[in-house]
Amino acid sequence: MAGKSLAKVMPEYVKDRDPREFALFKTLVYGSLREWPRLQGLLKQLMAKPLKEKDRDIAALLALGIHQLSELRIPPHAAVSETVSATQALGKGWAKGLVNGVLRNYQRRAEALERALTPAEKLALPDWLLDRFTKDWPDHIEPLAAAARSRPPMSLRINQNHTDRDAYLGALQQSGIAASPCLHSPVGIQLEEPTDVWALPDFKAGVCSVQDETAQLAASVIAPRPGDAVLDACAAPGGKACHLKEVAPLADITALDISEDRLERIRENTERLSLDIRIQCGDATQIAALNPHQRFDIILADVPCSATGVLRRNPDIKLLRRATDAVQFQTQQRAIVTSLWPLLRPGGRFYYVTCSVLKEENDDVVAFALEQLPHCEPLALKVPGAVMTKYGYQVLPQTHAGDGLFFAGLVRTD
Repeated sequence: MAGKSLAKVMPEYVKDRDPREFALFKTLVYGSLREWPRLQGLLKQLMAKPLKEKDRDIAALLALGIHQLSELRIPPHAAVSETVSATQALGKGWAKGLVNGVLRNYQRRAEALERALTPAEKLALPDWLLDRFTKDWPDHIEPLAAAARSRPPMSLRINQNHTDRDAYLGALQQSGIAASPCLHSPVGIQLEEPTDVWALPDFKAGVCSVQDETAQLAASVIAPRPGDAVLDACAAPGGKACHLKEVAPLADITALDISEDRLERIRENTERLSLDIRIQCGDATQIAALNPHQRFDIILADVPCSATGVLRRNPDIKLLRRATDAVQFQTQQRAIVTSLWPLLRPGGRFYYVTCSVLKEENDDVVAFALEQLPHCEPLALKVPGAVMTKYGYQVLPQTHAGDGLFFAGLVRTD
């Protein structure tokens, strides 16, 4: 499992578990990963020497124990007892005394240990990411760190072809589900607590979809018109492509993705929502070979990125990402933009979107496009709640609201 993302590993571990245990299991796993740099800073102080590589499971168990003691409402005696007992389940009974001693020591010295953490550890950020936040967003470091540590809200997108937001809020209330309108998305609803989608009124009938509020802004920013040929070039799992079709039923939408497995998610969504979207498997960096004669009025490139704007949803990024990854993503992003541009009709609009907050993946890529692509000019956008950057619009992640996404617009002027 080493090096694999949490999204790929987690389903294998939960498929046979009692659903009643799943909520706590997920809270422990996601919560400890959101706090991982801080927890490692505490363990460095509590242990005379690090554990051997073969005992990484005990190191993870200690992190889970400290997380329970410092962040959760689990009674301390229960947190210590259950964590110590887990050594037996791991087949490492020898570690019972170690785990008990470390957790008891943390209880006694918690305040002093927390004060001794480095600035990055106190913010639960890897050193490299604190450096990037300091460089790119010096006035937003603490809010960015707080959002990355927070539990993400569950937001819904209402399909206005079936209902309106006020009516669906009423349906939720009748079902005993507390919710409120999103601030910036006109079709967005934020649930007070995450809920099983199949408990949502008429979810199976396509009346609503789960989608973060900031991601919902893409459809209103792009605003396709009837008859527009639209390419969503990195489309899976299909939230933005489906939303575009909902707001413009007469637009011709093509959803492209490199992963056949991920395309299956788009198919599931289009079937539930009864949407006619063309689905195509292919590499966005080689798109001309797939569509040699097709031209589009609108291209959306929601490109692969470091995901630093959605850290709370992918907290294992704090462990897996490295400082050099953003440069590698930038190379891929430039290749995608360069490949897609010839497919845009004269006068067509190109939308560059990432879920990153790093300048090198956002403004720097747009600057490259403006300099290198023929007949390319900037396009002004209206993005509610965004901070205007040199070449685009950054929505910063909010603790109790939407994720962090970057939007930029280009127009082909020939």
